[in-house]
Amino acid sequence: MAGAAGTLSLLAELHARIGAEGPLTVAQYMEVALFHPRLGYYAARDPLGARGDFVTAPEISQVFGELIGLCCADYWRRIGAPDPVLLVELGPGRGTMLRDALRAARVAPGFCAAARLHLVERSPALRAAQERALAAPSPAWHDDIDTVPPGPMLLVANEFLDALPVRQFMRHAGAWRERRVGLDAGGGLSFVLDEAPAAIALPEAPEGAVREVCEGADHLARAIAARLLAAGGAALFVDYGYFPEAFGDTLQAVRRHRRHDVLTAPGEADLTAHVDFAAFAAAAAAAGARAWGPVPQGEFLAALGIEARAQKLIAGADPNQAMLVRSGCRRLVDPAEMGTLFKALALTPPGAPAPAGFA
Repeated sequence: MAGAAGTLSLLAELHARIGAEGPLTVAQYMEVALFHPRLGYYAARDPLGARGDFVTAPEISQVFGELIGLCCADYWRRIGAPDPVLLVELGPGRGTMLRDALRAARVAPGFCAAARLHLVERSPALRAAQERALAAPSPAWHDDIDTVPPGPMLLVANEFLDALPVRQFMRHAGAWRERRVGLDAGGGLSFVLDEAPAAIALPEAPEGAVREVCEGADHLARAIAARLLAAGGAALFVDYGYFPEAFGDTLQAVRRHRRHDVLTAPGEADLTAHVDFAAFAAAAAAAGARAWGPVPQGEFLAALGIEARAQKLIAGADPNQAMLVRSGCRRLVDPAEMGTLFKALALTPPGAPAPAGFA
């Protein structure tokens, strides 16, 4: 009942806003549906796991977080072991990845003692879960990266970029026009196109083509590049998306592990769009950073030693645990599952060494 009431309230707010301002951009709609402080998707729920709406790599296998932790510790050592070093995660979920990462990174003398945890998380429900998982390192929380203090930084982000709101443009009548969310004759939410051409430079494309632009990702890439140039470190992003750049409508909703209509029950389903890795890397490069990759997740994890780590876990496991280790790692690297659609991209200052997993 609470969910239904929340949906009705959010719909009422969307109706009122569209009535006052006109149709919203797709990005504005995503922002409200996901991050409304009271009624948004992330306001009061833990969406992860079998009882939630989706599952991410750290929840599939502990090996994922362990390899990320070893990757961070290795890079910290190669850049001179700065103490302190900011260990920053964007969208940490339940804190599972960092918990596994820090456990594995204990093999690197001094790393865990030097690390200062900073979590960028807007969801109160997920902050509570992160506090339970990461109580010992006593992290600091931030609504966005702009309030993270300066200093050498190792940043990780798994399935964060895909949740950043995107604007959509459609090629119609020989021009790009912005796609928006308005109201149909019956008062329901519907997609509409601006009558006037969009004031944005986009490449030529055939009639009906859709182009997505993520201004939040562009801002983030530039902000991280500025930090890396000022104080050093590296940033690692793992997400699903495309490279090179492409056209297409990738906006999708997921509820209870199934596809869901994007405009139905706003605030009750997760909304994401595929990451344009080329645009993200270009924005970082324009701000002076060096981009590494992207490389398919399967290749990235293989280079980090996923097979050796899995075999070590299996050696001390009972048959059921061994089966779970094998199936989890296979899901992460199999091209038919997460191994190809998901990709890894790293940012460093120019002239810095390549992070592990990147040639």
